[in-house]
Amino acid sequence: MSPRHRLAKFTIVAVIGMAVQLVVVALLTTALPVNATVASLAGVLAALAHNFAWHVRWTWRDRRPGASLPAAFVRFLTGNGLVSLSGTAALIPVLTVAYVPPIAANLVAIAICGIANFVLADRYAFRSPPRASACAPAR
Repeated sequence: MSPRHRLAKFTIVAVIGMAVQLVVVALLTTALPVNATVASLAGVLAALAHNFAWHVRWTWRDRRPGASLPAAFVRFLTGNGLVSLSGTAALIPVLTVAYVPPIAANLVAIAICGIANFVLADRYAFRSPPRASACAPAR
C-alpha cells in the first residue's frame, strides 16, 4: 500500500477517534464536574482503544500482527499512547488556563500529536515484519 493511501486511512480513523475523544471530553466536562485535563486524558484513552482496533482492521491490515496482537497493542500504547497522553497532559492545563475551552484545547493537542502518531504507528506499532535475507541459505 502506498504511503499516501495509508496516511489517508490513518487520517479517517484519526478523525473518528477524535470524535470519540471529544464526545468523552464534552460529556465529562458538561454532565459531570470533571476537570478538563482528567476528562481529556479519559478521552484520549477511549480514542486509543478505538484507533488501535481500526488500525489493525483497516489502516495496517496488510501488516496484521496475528498471534502478536497483544505485542502490537503494547507497542501502540507505548508509542502513540505515550505521545497522546503526555502531549495532552502537558497542553490541556496550559491552554485551559489561557481560557481555551476544553474541546478547542483538545483539538490543538490532537493536531500537535497527530504527525508523531502516524510515524510511530507506521514504524513501531505496526511495523513490517523483517524480510528474509537474500543471503540466507536455501533449505
